[in-house]
Amino acid sequence: MAKTAIDEKQQRLARYAKALGHPIRVAIMNFLAEQDTCFFGEIHERLPIAKATASQHLKELKEAGLIQGEIMPPKVKYCINRDSWQEAKNLFSEFFGKCLCSKKGCCE
Repeated sequence: MAKTAIDEKQQRLARYAKALGHPIRVAIMNFLAEQDTCFFGEIHERLPIAKATASQHLKELKEAGLIQGEIMPPKVKYCINRDSWQEAKNLFSEFFGKCLCSKKGCCE
C-alpha cells in the first residue's frame, strides 16, 4: 500500500486541534465566544491562571489563527477570528463526519 501525503487541510485541522488541546485554551475560547471583544485583564481575571500562563495560551491560540489581538496601549484587546473559527468548524465537522469503518461491526 502506498503512503499518503499529509495534505494542507489535514495540517490546518491538526493545528487547530493542537491549539484547542488544553482545557484553559478551550475555556478562553468559550469566554471569547460570549464577547464581541475583551481585554487581556478580563481573561486573566476570569480564569484561575497566572498572567504569564494566560499570555502563553493566548499566544498559542493566536498562532493557530483562532483569535486575533489588537494592541491598544496599555492594553491588548482579543477576539475570535471568525474566518478561522468557521474554517475550524468546517474541518472538524468534515473530519468527524467521516465513517472510518465501511464494514458493519468492524470496531466492535
